[in-house]
Amino acid sequence: MAEEQLQQFLEKVRQLNAFVALSEQQPQLREALRHCSQHHEVVQLAASHGFAIGRRWGDAESSPRPSDQTNLLSGPCPAEGRERIDPLASGAGWRLERIHSCLASSPEGFWYDQREFEWLVVLRGSAQLHFADEAQVRDLCVGDSLLITPHRRHRVVATDPHPGTLWLALFWGADG
Repeated sequence: MAEEQLQQFLEKVRQLNAFVALSEQQPQLREALRHCSQHHEVVQLAASHGFAIGRRWGDAESSPRPSDQTNLLSGPCPAEGRERIDPLASGAGWRLERIHSCLASSPEGFWYDQREFEWLVVLRGSAQLHFADEAQVRDLCVGDSLLITPHRRHRVVATDPHPGTLWLALFWGADG
């Protein structure tokens, strides 16, 4: 591990320890923490008390890029509850998209039922997906990938708040 990464890790541990210590001193904060059911809720609660615990391992501060250079991890976060889809490349029967979600979820009762394969990987943040044929919701975090076969019904249960969840998704036809 590079020294810079080690320092980033140690600072996050310091912030977490300080947040835990404060929660032990303040019963109201401890109670609010007890009611958090998702990672992003804990991150938001900590941030509201001045603690920066949301930056994940490997996340770097964004820096300016030349206009002809693409950085999949940069760009403005969509509004809460929204998702932005950026087409990156496509060809005969396939397309590659960058999807940026912010506290987004599928509408109640809605299920994706696609005619194509979808392979996705989480580049930043986390998400929860529910498949109609599975009882348990799947938790996905940075680096997790999965293949969704045609007509496998699924829905997005939750994605992270600002800076959001970033996905890379490759779609191709069932005959491809």
